[in-house]
Amino acid sequence: MKHISFILLGIIVVVLIAATILEKAYGTPFVTSQIYGSWWFIALWAALAVSAMCYMYQRRLFRRPATMLLHLSFALILAGALTTHFCGVQGTIHLRKSETTNAYINRESQMMEMLPFALTLKEFRLHTYPGTQSAMDYESVVEVNNMNDINIIPQTEDTASATPAFTISIGNNTMHISMNNIGTHRHYRFYQSGYDPDLGGTYLSVSYDPWGIGLTYTGYALLLLSMILLMVLPREGFRRMLRSKSLSALTLFVMLSATSVPAHAETSPKVLPADVAAKFGELYAYYNGRICPLQTVAIDFTTKLHGSATYKGFTAEQVFTGWMFFPTTWTDQPFIKIKSGKVRQLLGIDGRYACYDNFFDHGSYRLDSLLADIHSGQDVADSRGIAEADEKMNILLMLFNAELLKIYPVDGHTITWYSQGDNLPTDLPHDQWFFIKHSMDYIGELATKGAYGELGETLVKIKKYQTKTAGASRLPSDTQFDAEMLYNRINYTKPLAMLLLTLGIILFITGLVLTARGAVMPRWLDAVFLAVAVLCLIYLVMFITWRAIASGHFPLANGYETMVFMSALSLVLTICLWRRHSLMPSFGFIMSGLTLLVAMMGQSNPQITPLMPVLSSPLLSIHVCVIMVAYTLLAFTALISIATLAGPQKVAAQLTRMSQLMLYPALFLLTAGIFIGAVWANISWGRYWGWDPKEVWALITMMVYALPLHRESIAWFRQPRHYHLYMLLAFLSVIITYFGVNFFLGGMHSYAS
Repeated sequence: MKHISFILLGIIVVVLIAATILEKAYGTPFVTSQIYGSWWFIALWAALAVSAMCYMYQRRLFRRPATMLLHLSFALILAGALTTHFCGVQGTIHLRKSETTNAYINRESQMMEMLPFALTLKEFRLHTYPGTQSAMDYESVVEVNNMNDINIIPQTEDTASATPAFTISIGNNTMHISMNNIGTHRHYRFYQSGYDPDLGGTYLSVSYDPWGIGLTYTGYALLLLSMILLMVLPREGFRRMLRSKSLSALTLFVMLSATSVPAHAETSPKVLPADVAAKFGELYAYYNGRICPLQTVAIDFTTKLHGSATYKGFTAEQVFTGWMFFPTTWTDQPFIKIKSGKVRQLLGIDGRYACYDNFFDHGSYRLDSLLADIHSGQDVADSRGIAEADEKMNILLMLFNAELLKIYPVDGHTITWYSQGDNLPTDLPHDQWFFIKHSMDYIGELATKGAYGELGETLVKIKKYQTKTAGASRLPSDTQFDAEMLYNRINYTKPLAMLLLTLGIILFITGLVLTARGAVMPRWLDAVFLAVAVLCLIYLVMFITWRAIASGHFPLANGYETMVFMSALSLVLTICLWRRHSLMPSFGFIMSGLTLLVAMMGQSNPQITPLMPVLSSPLLSIHVCVIMVAYTLLAFTALISIATLAGPQKVAAQLTRMSQLMLYPALFLLTAGIFIGAVWANISWGRYWGWDPKEVWALITMMVYALPLHRESIAWFRQPRHYHLYMLLAFLSVIITYFGVNFFLGGMHSYAS
């Protein structure tokens, strides 16, 4: 039974990997019907559960209740999933205001009756973020019509005249359904999933699964209990390792507590003085669905076009206002970063930066022909690079056409923000219309004359107009506004990443040399490095705090934020394990630096956008935090494997035991994070598992890392070299889960990138 169980586990992992690839090629409906919903896929899971139970009985695991309970909880979760598959009901209901229906569309797009009650949409409400049009939440007020249909059978001619069937109403009740607020009635659950553009209708997801959810949630609870028991019971593997002479139990207790050069033009462009340009940054701007300091727009503008937030020592505000008021001095600057070699060749440039003038040849746009081929569906080499270069040019054109700077609020039915180049409402008072259309022109004249005092006074008037028109309640609080300004000024993550990586490499080499010689690092030097780690951690904590204040939510909503959080976690773990082994500080610095570097690669200057309504659930933050702690620990095990395979053998046993100890909390936290995410999904969408590529790869990662914990059953893992080779390769599943899915496989979790 042992071989059958592990072979079946391997087959399922291979099938799951293939399914995510096929989904990218053939679409979600194909893999849902042909793989995830197929009889043979269900049979594979059932066979795995049965064979595992038989193997546990053979090994008499009932003598180890925590281990037995862990595996039984997975069997119960699978039983719940099977019950949901065969007995659960899922679908979608579309309701228009004042309309009543008792039907829904099921997963097979068939119209089904939903007896014995009907729904009527009484009201729909859209709640937006203050001062914006971005949806913060939406709510449907739905009346449930409880009906008993009594059909009177028509009498025969010789008894009485036929009587038509009639319906008796036995009472109604009202449900308020919004994001993360489920409506329930007779075990049916209703979730807010969308709405009509005219706000006259709503889309509700409907789910009926009283038995499957009960079984699954019971499995989750037993799983949590068993993982806690496995960490604390003395006869289990984790506690046995803690008793090892080569490791300190106190240190590991602390660990577990902690883990809960471009080309330049010969002449400089014209810019405003830094202090004057900074005053522009203090204006409010409507940008990317939210209200923020104009400073944020300037930073994103500069970074998007140039690749960094400064140019020739000029601040982002100086660059932005320079392009606005002195464009002729900027068009010959090698300012626009071009990544595509094909575009560089087309523009006739040698380096990585192009001028605005390079895009035009006697008035004709050099990218026109290639863009026409792309839009007509032709296969054009490096179409992504061409589109990226064209996007940068369009941003400049929007700035020139006065369409980019939405700094003028207008109070109608709602507050709408306009730029100087937008078409304004026809009923707008003339003085307000004139102010919006000409105030920036006046500022441009003052900038040209160098009348900076009067220019500053005009900016103050614009700020007063913004505050008066939008209203204080619709604008970010002073604390949020100041926090974002401060956040923008102290964003030094790139130098910090380089510092951490450099120190990590130095410490890694030094640690190997000292360990081989049986020596230790001088205490004063060790204290210096520890102080640097603490200072870096303090900076990251402050950085995350300011971002949280500015955005109004804990910053774990996208790839950039989670990588910064993971960088801070790496330093926490490093400081806690600093004295444990000479290589631990190097692991921490390298891990923290790499995660910061990856954050910048994915989004060099990320935008702090309002959360999607579904992402406002506190379960999301818990889910992401737990998962990221697990990934951090798994990353450390990968680094330990590198050190063990490349370093002296005299420390291999100690490093192996440290890696195995980290694997327990890492795997348990990953497992807990997956199922916390499932609960969040069930609350938000009405289903706890949707076979999304991100979900599937998280499951694959969990199964891949579960194998090394079965050393008693798989002798191959008892060899340290085999174990570390496997752990190094296993980390590829983490990389694919976090990055591969976001950038290549897609799915509904792609917003987290």
